[in-house]
Amino acid sequence: MGLRTVYTVLDEAAAKFGGALALHQPYSSAGKTRYRAWSWVEYRDAAREIACGLRRLGAVRGDIVALDSQTRAEFYLANIGIMAAGCVSAALYTSLPSVDLVQTLRSCNAKLVFAEDAKTMAALCDAGAGALPLQWVLLTGDGEDAITLEQLRTLGRDALQADPEYFHRLSSEITDADPAILYLTSGATGEPKMGLVTHCALTSNMAMGPKVLPVGPEDSALVFLPSAHIAQRVVLELVPIPLGLPVWFSESLNKLPHELKTIRPTLFLAPPRVWERMYSTLYTELRKRPALVRKLFYGAVGLGLEAAKCLQEGRPLPGWMRAPLKLADALVFRNVRQRWGGRLRVAASGAAPLSKDLALFYAAIGMPLIEGYGLTEGGIVSVNPIDRPRPGSIGKALPGVEVVIADDGELLVRSPCLFLGYYNDPQATAEVLRDGWLHTGDLGEIGPDGYIRITGRKKELIVSSSGKKIFPSHIESLFKVEPIVSHVFPIGDRMPYVTALLTINPAVAAALPGGDTAGAVFAEVGKVIARVNRQLPSFERIRKFRILDRDFSIEYGELTPTMKLRRGRLLENFRALIDELYGAKAEFAE
Repeated sequence: MGLRTVYTVLDEAAAKFGGALALHQPYSSAGKTRYRAWSWVEYRDAAREIACGLRRLGAVRGDIVALDSQTRAEFYLANIGIMAAGCVSAALYTSLPSVDLVQTLRSCNAKLVFAEDAKTMAALCDAGAGALPLQWVLLTGDGEDAITLEQLRTLGRDALQADPEYFHRLSSEITDADPAILYLTSGATGEPKMGLVTHCALTSNMAMGPKVLPVGPEDSALVFLPSAHIAQRVVLELVPIPLGLPVWFSESLNKLPHELKTIRPTLFLAPPRVWERMYSTLYTELRKRPALVRKLFYGAVGLGLEAAKCLQEGRPLPGWMRAPLKLADALVFRNVRQRWGGRLRVAASGAAPLSKDLALFYAAIGMPLIEGYGLTEGGIVSVNPIDRPRPGSIGKALPGVEVVIADDGELLVRSPCLFLGYYNDPQATAEVLRDGWLHTGDLGEIGPDGYIRITGRKKELIVSSSGKKIFPSHIESLFKVEPIVSHVFPIGDRMPYVTALLTINPAVAAALPGGDTAGAVFAEVGKVIARVNRQLPSFERIRKFRILDRDFSIEYGELTPTMKLRRGRLLENFRALIDELYGAKAEFAE
């Protein structure tokens, strides 16, 4: 085995943490939720057996092995086992239609698929995977034309018993320069691509974790994000290994609020969409409380914002603020934080940009969100310092990562974590990897203290007919603290003014004083637009808007699996409505 691979890091963790519990998978028994646990040694042994089993099935170094499963313990075991066999692990986005997943299997020339269960396998086969030359392994349960995970492990154990050097020989073929993961990009600004990442890139990123994350065996993480995404795969699967951080798997999104209260994690990573929903739920409930309670809450948040500002600027709290802040925490904030279990030390946001105003709210209640930045092609690049996060910033570059701003404002990254390239697409690779630097496509700024701020995407820039440059992500971020709004899509490229399509949060709409009637909703959204416009320069203000009768969806190609807007598809799907927006007088004057 050449230098360090992902498996060697797990092997070291097993030696260090031994019988301590690493993974906790929920299952139902007699109507109750129970957990099946794996120790670090069992985790390591399972990965080794899976690796040997794959070789016995005929897999060879460099073969691509796909996984179609929700994030669960068996996924972790299989993922490391695939890489330990010298194969390339390719996780599919489970939220995409089966026909799209089959196209991915075909495009990446997968040799074998780990499916979550027989139902998942059947959906893929019905969509066309049955005609592909694939071998199948079921992570849970059993079914026809497939072997179970336990049967695969048995193959591996038999191989090791017959030849104790079997794993050593196969692992000695693998080097840290070998590809380990094939990521499918989410395709927010174009068609999805597939990015190859080496063992060296992954282990380099894993080694950076202990330097910025103060967590260990006494902590716990609750995970639910899709494993096809780098935030889940690196931050919540790979980085916990050298830290000895125990991982608990969520049973479902519906059960997540209850799990937060019962598992009481100390680390929780979620996309902004989840933090927005939790904020919206809180404020919807608050609207139903007596006026005195609302006044107390708003006053406490105002005080918390002032305290958070002092901490972010490195200033001590004024003497007059200490007592009332302590009272606000006891009466208000502590109860709010109990929604996340009350033990959360690292509340992190990733996978999409976080609104500055939303980050300020969480900082005010004593639970600052730690925002980071990463991408398929560059690994995890930056993170806010745990003790001094800055709302609106993606933090500072990780140790060993270089970040610079090009002349045109683009963020460039150089580090040992860069990807190998796009699968079978040297031209696309050459466009983003130049002279050792990754051209991220993001526009940003770096302050004198090293904090990095993303200002927009190069491909998403709106240029009005008067030549004004507008970043839609900035406009969108201002709506993140408006509970009534689910999504907003600003429009205005080559047009005289900005318009927007909006979708509504039905639970919040139902709680409006006038109910969720069209008139009440339109009036409330009008107030929201007015509030947002007051924060924007004249040329960025929304002049007209339309409220859609449905939310944007992955099914219609309007959202990526990570809930980012696919602007090109939205323009196509709502072309007639957009044309109407520019055919009449603006609804909001200068």
